[in-house]
Amino acid sequence: MSRPMDEDVPGKNEEEEFHTGPLSVLMMSVKNNTQVLINCRNNRKLLGHVRAFDRHCNMVLENVREMWTELD
Repeated sequence: MSRPMDEDVPGKNEEEEFHTGPLSVLMMSVKNNTQVLINCRNNRKLLGHVRAFDRHCNMVLENVREMWTELD
């Protein structure tokens, strides 16, 4: 009998994507403690250290600086 895969438990395919796919940038940032620049939908930018993330791009950030431009 096959049980459905739990969403919170990463599979081998997902682990591979974290190391080779687009999320590898975040994985390297977590490992090397480097800053990332995140461009948000509201045209604001966040510069900070990524402490954790998931496959949905939810992130835990530390020492974040928010940047934006005000137009007159």
